Amino acid sequence: MVEIYGIKSCDTMKKAFRWLEENNIEFHFHDYKKVGLDVSTATSWIQELGWENVINKRGTTWRKLDEETKSNMNDELAVETIVAQTSMIKRPLIIAKDKIHLGFKAEDYAKIFL
Repeated sequence: MVEIYGIKSCDTMKKAFRWLEENNIEFHFHDYKKVGLDVSTATSWIQELGWENVINKRGTTWRKLDEETKSNMNDELAVETIVAQTSMIKRPLIIAKDKIHLGFKAEDYAKIFL
């Protein structure tokens, strides 16, 4: 089973959902807004991918952080930050075939699933 993490209203998430459904890929959706994110899951993502990859630095949530927080960002602070502000995580984050994948590109999904 594929796990997909994100926010339902996100346009990129909608594209990913549509692609998965059109290709008959079963998935379980973890909605950050409804379920949140626990520290152990956030820690495992940061350890595997690095905070620089997990955090969306192009998003408004990152841009709203104060400069001190941004300049002092490290793995530990990143975990605290994404648990408190899940909107900062790149979307979608999927776990498929025991690997974590970030973002949505149809050609990448085809390589993962087809």
